[in-house]
Amino acid sequence: MITLYRNARLIDATGDRYGDLTVEDGVITACGPLSWQRADKVVDMRRNALMPAFIDLHCHLRDPGYPQKETMETGMRAALKGGYAHLIAMANTDPVIATPMLVTQNHDKAKGLRLCALTQAAAAGESLGDDTPTDRAALSRVTNVLSNDGKTIFSDEFMKNLLLDSTKYGFIISTHCQPERAIVERDIRLLREVGGNLHIGHISRAETVDMVRRAKAEGLQLTCEVTPHHLFGWDSDYKVNPPLRMRADVDALIAGIQDGTIDCLATDHAPHTPEDKANGAAGISGIEHAFQIYLKVFTDHGIPLTRLSQMLSLNPARRLGLKAGLFLPGYPADVTALAVEEESELDAYAMISRSHNTPFHGRAVRGRVLKTIVDGETRYEYEKVV
Repeated sequence: MITLYRNARLIDATGDRYGDLTVEDGVITACGPLSWQRADKVVDMRRNALMPAFIDLHCHLRDPGYPQKETMETGMRAALKGGYAHLIAMANTDPVIATPMLVTQNHDKAKGLRLCALTQAAAAGESLGDDTPTDRAALSRVTNVLSNDGKTIFSDEFMKNLLLDSTKYGFIISTHCQPERAIVERDIRLLREVGGNLHIGHISRAETVDMVRRAKAEGLQLTCEVTPHHLFGWDSDYKVNPPLRMRADVDALIAGIQDGTIDCLATDHAPHTPEDKANGAAGISGIEHAFQIYLKVFTDHGIPLTRLSQMLSLNPARRLGLKAGLFLPGYPADVTALAVEEESELDAYAMISRSHNTPFHGRAVRGRVLKTIVDGETRYEYEKVV
């Protein structure tokens, strides 16, 4: 089956141009200037945009254990609506994802759903603690992401050994840092001492951006991410971890995007019931409108869409060791079709996630996901998950 997407604005990390994209049997076979090509199906994009589908390095699907908040299916349907084809789900479920069997069960469940691809993160410590390590050698055979996200690793010795193991077994450490400045400073110091594969989750402070910038200038190998809500919200007491900061912090985060200090955009999609939120639970459900927030922020600050694609697709793919995130022959046909010029308001009541917890209802956003294609198959069309 050959599908030709004609007359598209093709945006990836390498360029922003008009042309055609050809997909055959789930793989990109051609991308370039407008030209006649044989195809079984022709889709006229009417000069709307195509981008490599997004990869979320940090989300919570609450599966298993918390179906009242979200399930893998409802979370993935929301993700497809947001343009995402691959998700990294955190391990703070019930039971905690701490064994190879639990990782494999979620991977198998995702394959059965045929919605998004899944990398299930595993816990670095039993019960997400920093006393007893999980079997990292065994876990690294079924996943390449370990994280105690939701809890901070306070033990220096535990973190040091985790960094050493990340080199030994080849996995990425995705961190949760609260208090942010002290823990990030500690983790960078330990990285300097012993090396490792460090990825700093959901940074939110100007000082953190400066620490990461200095560490990279020093030659240390690490990556970090920022969420849509930390770019879009400030001076708010809406409960989220880490908290929404001041406008000066947001400005510093945007500067970190502009100069390359911040590598990736991740949602930290954290669904909760209304009762959870009323009782002080921290988190925002944001995966289905994250792109619209990012596009608004990038457009308002004159940041090119090639950089947006790099941070949403290419850099996460590279961090995970995936062949994805570019429009190149031989790459998987994971593609998101977008109307990038539209303006609208964020509507919490239109969310399809099981949880609608967001402080941004009514805020002006930009763009709309028209279609999400995974392995060459259309899994979402506007207002419809197929």
